Amino acid sequence: MRTFTKAILLYFTIIFTNSCMNKQQKSIEIGAADILGNPDYPAISYGGYRQNTREIVPSVAELKEDMKILSAIGIKLIRTYNSQQFLQVSNLLEAISQLKNEDSDFEMFVMLGTWIECKGAWTENRNHSLGNLKNNNAEIQAAVKMANEYPDIVKIIAVGNEAMVKWAVQYFVQAKIILHWVEYLQNLKMNGNLPANIWITSSDNYESWGGRDKSYHTEDLSKLINAVDYVSLHTYPFHDSHYNPTFWMVPAEEEKLSTVEKIDAGMLRAKNYAISQFQTAADYISSINTEKTIHIGETGWASISSSLYGEGGSQAADEYKQALFYKHMRDWTLEAGMSCFYFEAFDEKWKDKADTLGSENHFGLIKLNGQAKYALWDLVDEGIFEGLTRNGISISKTYNGDETVFFSEILPPPSKAEIGDKSITTTNINRKPGETVSENTYVVLSESLIPDETNDMTFPCSELKLNSWEGTCDIELNSSRIIKITSGHGDWWGCAIELESDGIGEDMSKFVNGNLNFEIKGNTNSSFKLGFQTGIFAKGTQSNNYVIFSPESKYRIKENWASFSIPIAILEKGANLNDLTALLFFRGVENFDGKQIFVKNIYYSR
Repeated sequence: MRTFTKAILLYFTIIFTNSCMNKQQKSIEIGAADILGNPDYPAISYGGYRQNTREIVPSVAELKEDMKILSAIGIKLIRTYNSQQFLQVSNLLEAISQLKNEDSDFEMFVMLGTWIECKGAWTENRNHSLGNLKNNNAEIQAAVKMANEYPDIVKIIAVGNEAMVKWAVQYFVQAKIILHWVEYLQNLKMNGNLPANIWITSSDNYESWGGRDKSYHTEDLSKLINAVDYVSLHTYPFHDSHYNPTFWMVPAEEEKLSTVEKIDAGMLRAKNYAISQFQTAADYISSINTEKTIHIGETGWASISSSLYGEGGSQAADEYKQALFYKHMRDWTLEAGMSCFYFEAFDEKWKDKADTLGSENHFGLIKLNGQAKYALWDLVDEGIFEGLTRNGISISKTYNGDETVFFSEILPPPSKAEIGDKSITTTNINRKPGETVSENTYVVLSESLIPDETNDMTFPCSELKLNSWEGTCDIELNSSRIIKITSGHGDWWGCAIELESDGIGEDMSKFVNGNLNFEIKGNTNSSFKLGFQTGIFAKGTQSNNYVIFSPESKYRIKENWASFSIPIAILEKGANLNDLTALLFFRGVENFDGKQIFVKNIYYSR
């Protein structure tokens, strides 16, 4: 009997072992080409950090909790962001490996991100034409090691995250830096030093991939498009509900709708806005390579915001809008045959440590405490989370599942009268960017100075964008045609009125002996630079030409309007007046207090 029992046990052990080995081999054989665009492999972005610093990384046990939750939702592919700066990814791969060993049917694949940044990133000595060689090399080498150690899990390596988009002023790099590392990884793959079925990409904003802003249309970007196995593209209508809100504002014909109806209509516009951003990049990519596929590397919607996107702002942040956007993006990408790495799985609170209600902390579909947001309420009802916990707490619904309370807190998108403009649209259609301004008065914004055929005045050659740099402050044009700036209170702040002309500035060379004129008031005690910019920051040609406003200076603001006419000669600090690109800019110097600055009647005179 003992011999027979041992034989039976040995037989089933062999069968089980062979079955596990076969499934392991199958996981190794599955490649990115089998996963991306496959509806059986839904994707999501994942961090999983629970504390207000990434120095405290999730443990393997905590990561296993999260993977079980995501697997229950149906997720089969997750995206990460760093390879070696923190231990999260090494712990994550170990967690997935353990889960696969514990259950041979468990399946989870990884798009492994690497953080790429410029030389001198996060300092005042940034060089965007060069990479941070030490960091970037370490990130790439760690990714290579992990991909080879876990070939059954790692299926994609992404070189950089929003590393090329120029509003990432602290760290962005030129396309040639990303191209270098993509080609490096492709050569490793070709020579057998990476799995043959792994795909290499870079994950970036739609503008970085050639959408809308032609200043990105470079030879290096064309080479990069050809070099990647696919394009990983980001689109965020949520952010543009503040920065470019034309699509978001309630049109006149919808003003009598109910709150829910206004939101439903607004979220359809948000979906179409995302598709339009995608299409502008897709058209450019197709002009370079008609065979190149595109997948959505990131898109998402925050459920909470204390300022820009909350009450009194764009009012975009709540769980109802998030749920609609999640559904719309899943439906669109599924129909289009694309993967969508929805951002993100769980809330994380390290992103905005200064403001617990900051929107960046609340993009998750599941809260830190394990409560499923409205997008997942139906799944809670279905019982798919039964037996699963996060930090030992069972998965439940936000708002205790009370829809009456839930719907009482949602707000509609604002009407045009309730939200400030982010652009100035008065232009001179008869002059092209780069042509010399010959008139004596150049009007940026004024109620009294109106260029026409009878006077010697002109408007800018193209629309002007009110651009808050990296969201460090707020700038808008209010209904009284006054520029309102809410200064920042973080490490730095800056904003500008920028020419939207594909990087080609106004030729203001005839104004070399002229003046910059404006009226200003406010309640801030901050010191700040005020002036104009020439050239392009990303190309290393930008010059900032300014005076400093401060409480102790002759240039100071008070609570009542004061007029200034500052000679260009005083402002000028190396300007190329043939290429004026920002007609007015502000940059904090010290004593940041988050208070207001108002400017009106802005014009240049000869």
